[in-house]
Amino acid sequence: MGEEDYYLELCERPVQFEKANPVNCVFFDEANKQVFAVRSGGATGVVVKGPEDRSPISFRMEDKGEVKCIKFSLENKILAVQRTSKTVDFSNFIPDSSQLEYTQECKTKNANILGFCWTSSTEIVFITDQGIEFYQVSPEKRSLKLLKSQNINVNWYMYCPESTVILLSTTVLGNVLQPFHFRAGTMSKLPKFEIELPAAPKSTKVNLSERDIAMATIYAQLYVLFLRHHSRTSNSTGAEVVLYHLPREGACKKMHILKLNRTGKFALNVVDNLVVVHHQDTETSVIFDIKLRGESDGTVTFHHPVLPARSIQPYQIPVAGPAPVTSQSPVPCKLYSSSWIVFQPDIIISASQGYLWNLQVKLQPIVNLLPDKGRLMDFLLQRKECKMVILSVCSQMLTESDRATLPVIATVFDKLNHEYKKYLDAEQSYTMAVETGQSRSSPLLKRPVRTQAVVDQSDMYTHVLSVFTEKKEMPHKFVISVLMEYIRSLNQFQIAVQHYLHELVIKTLVQHNLFYMLHQFLQYHVLSDSKPLACLLLSLESFYPPAHQLSLDMLKRLSTANDEIVEVLLSKHQVLAALRFIRGIGGHDNISARKFLDAAKQTEDKMLFYTIFRFFEQRNQRLRGNPSFTPASNGSTLHLFPGEHCEEHVAFFKQTFGDQALMRPTTF
Repeated sequence: MGEEDYYLELCERPVQFEKANPVNCVFFDEANKQVFAVRSGGATGVVVKGPEDRSPISFRMEDKGEVKCIKFSLENKILAVQRTSKTVDFSNFIPDSSQLEYTQECKTKNANILGFCWTSSTEIVFITDQGIEFYQVSPEKRSLKLLKSQNINVNWYMYCPESTVILLSTTVLGNVLQPFHFRAGTMSKLPKFEIELPAAPKSTKVNLSERDIAMATIYAQLYVLFLRHHSRTSNSTGAEVVLYHLPREGACKKMHILKLNRTGKFALNVVDNLVVVHHQDTETSVIFDIKLRGESDGTVTFHHPVLPARSIQPYQIPVAGPAPVTSQSPVPCKLYSSSWIVFQPDIIISASQGYLWNLQVKLQPIVNLLPDKGRLMDFLLQRKECKMVILSVCSQMLTESDRATLPVIATVFDKLNHEYKKYLDAEQSYTMAVETGQSRSSPLLKRPVRTQAVVDQSDMYTHVLSVFTEKKEMPHKFVISVLMEYIRSLNQFQIAVQHYLHELVIKTLVQHNLFYMLHQFLQYHVLSDSKPLACLLLSLESFYPPAHQLSLDMLKRLSTANDEIVEVLLSKHQVLAALRFIRGIGGHDNISARKFLDAAKQTEDKMLFYTIFRFFEQRNQRLRGNPSFTPASNGSTLHLFPGEHCEEHVAFFKQTFGDQALMRPTTF
């Protein structure tokens, strides 16, 4: 299988730590995403590493017994270590503060601490088998203050640091889950909910295992994911993942079911809002996207894998050691190993090998694995790093070998412009709110974030359409149809079409001598009026004489100042077009000769310069009875015309064409 077939990969630079062994215990903190390697209970050293940490934290602790749990508070200010089932020890890692340990015993009598979670840099929750205790830690006083507690029988717990929600498993079967939300010193009890366990014979007792539950944020919403090994429906034996939506307010609801169509050992990750399900038996993974359309029964949406099952891309473990030794070939990593432990959202740890990886999605291979372009666009538009892949899909569907049909192309353009319009509307609403002063009264108002899903006209022009129109092998009717389809889509979403897209259409029509079509497009306002477009039409007069009048009509509709039109044409080196335009409106007697001669000279076209120079000589003869230019005024009041400052142009004309080429005064 080539590299282009794998759509999942392990990150290139994993966190490396000392392998787990009888002397070295390894712990993972899901809040800070840190790995703790604790040697001999900490007496011979503790090394803490995380994906974001540039330099690892190393320290020693007194060996006071086996470490059950070890975690830093957020920002690594306070270390908490659990060694017994009754107490947690604390040490400050704040500069100039006391290094002495302080201890907190759980308040509930006869309770055993199952673990603890830091919810901020100074707030911690103890989870016991009889409830939870929420504390404020005061590092200066080296003490803890109980903020709130709740008694409830607990089997096991789970923590989602992104949403600061702790989930407690209660009741005998463990399938009634009680969530708590923590924020700035407050603890809120959310409505409890029941997980439907699979049907089983009466003789077997099915408990909800912690192994089969995960919590993750998907599309900014918190979900509890339940891996149900046998479907409740008798005709289906495959496992499925049930997603329960856990809102901040209101009851938890079963929303989605991901059909795995297989049985065995599974593990879950969430990457880029995709649910990734790993299957150990086949050593493959599948991905699900709950935003893609599924089959609904009115309350729950059923989803199938987006793509065929594939293995994670083979990974080579680099050989560490001195330079001469590292010339050995890297060792292939055993994927889907039984020693792998998966954490949310995207972490895979191999304690036996001493690696922590982030799982990543590769978008480019998916392009060829998902033939339905509409569904592919729906999928890509939800991904973080999607823009260049989307543009490559647009380019690909316009190639001779992979050419898509016009309805498919139209669908793709509409999906892109739907996202583009959403962003433009949000940007406009924000700008209006700022201008009207609403932003001060509403502090929650934020400028909309321009994600990579916003593919604007300049992106499409630069990377797709301008390249596409250059392809000689493409039938010109198809090229024009595609350009017009994109413009139609922009118009449908009421997005103002940029003039360069209209210019591209006109240039393509002219290139293929389709002047009748150009005339129709302009006559029926398929191409919107704009000054750049009018100037382009003026420049086409030599190929298509009616373009001159079409251009003037457009400029009249735009109520453009004549001076401005001349300036635009000269800036585009359309000197003759500018002169024709000014003659057309009868203003050629008052224009500056120097301005036109400057522009003609800049084109480096000698015959053009000759033509413009001769025109002004003839104008001088007609208006003054003498073809020569008026020299710069020296204070004399004898001149009827102010100085025209054309001496350098006269000199250039003589140098290029000779004195004899100058026009002689006509005498009667």
